[in-house]
Amino acid sequence: MDNVEFAKRLEARTLAFSILMIQLSAKLPHTPEGRIVREQLIKAATSIGANYREANRSRSKADFRNKIKICESEASETQYWLDIIAQAKWLSPEQMKKEKEESNELLAIFTSIAKNFK
Repeated sequence: MDNVEFAKRLEARTLAFSILMIQLSAKLPHTPEGRIVREQLIKAATSIGANYREANRSRSKADFRNKIKICESEASETQYWLDIIAQAKWLSPEQMKKEKEESNELLAIFTSIAKNFK
């Protein structure tokens, strides 16, 4: 797979992840605390794809690398909010299994891209 195909597939994957996280967030409790976590989770999770799309349209290598580092950071933050949801026992590990796995994989992908891009 060439870089263009990889980029297209990863853009589609991050978009699908955003939708998955929006759907998961709808299952959170409708309390003030649940609303705060829901908003933070959606902001972090959707930012991954938005910043990756921007990275692919960057003006320079430095701009690309900066956007990739943002993707990495937002993927890590998404994991943080998923951990909060699990530890607050708002959703069971089984209810978040797919989301956790994809979050882990996206973080690994963006960490690898950031490390290998010079």
